[in-house]
Amino acid sequence: MPMYGSEDQQTIRSGRPAALPPVVLTLLVINGLVFMLQLLTGPGLLLNFALWPVGSTGTIMTPQGEHLVPGFQIWQLLTYGFLHGGMLHLFVNMFALWMFGAPLENTWGSRRFAFYFLFCVVGAGLIQLVVASQAEAAYPTVGASGGVFGILLGFGMLFPNERVMLLFPPIPMKAKYFVIAYGAFELWAGITGTLAGIAHFAHLGGMLFGFLLIQYWRGRPPFAGRRRF
Repeated sequence: MPMYGSEDQQTIRSGRPAALPPVVLTLLVINGLVFMLQLLTGPGLLLNFALWPVGSTGTIMTPQGEHLVPGFQIWQLLTYGFLHGGMLHLFVNMFALWMFGAPLENTWGSRRFAFYFLFCVVGAGLIQLVVASQAEAAYPTVGASGGVFGILLGFGMLFPNERVMLLFPPIPMKAKYFVIAYGAFELWAGITGTLAGIAHFAHLGGMLFGFLLIQYWRGRPPFAGRRRF
């Protein structure tokens, strides 16, 4: 059974935990449908709803030809989180969303969980905009990873002693150590440029905004006084 910190006891929902709670299920379905729409409509969806750096201009080449870069639009801070670069990208994000998101939604309730996920997506997008503004070439960002990394952070904070199994290598460890190790790896990869093409700082942004929101709800530093959602 997951271990809950005492500060979260009053947020635990009664009843049997759902394997697929409603918000997690809805996010899985939406992301799957949007990916199918991407395959059917070509690059138009990615071009207009991916997250582009502020001030980006020019053209970009796709298998369908050359296209104008649409540039940053405010809605992209949310819509980029429902687009994916391929089937593997989609699968990994959706698997993690289900694995770590279901316990959070069962604990927090659907409304709080939905707000938390979207807050992390937007927060990750804001961090990515700052990082992308320093890059020489404009490139779009897509994927639910910012929200998923926020969920991973939340899981580690609410269930710190719950054991999770790594895939490579297959080593069990407590969630709190898994989150710390993963966050450290993302920071190292982002600074060194390892695994180019992955928005490491967006992942860290999702974790950062998730941490701040949980601390706000708990009324802990850097916030004072307990808040109610």
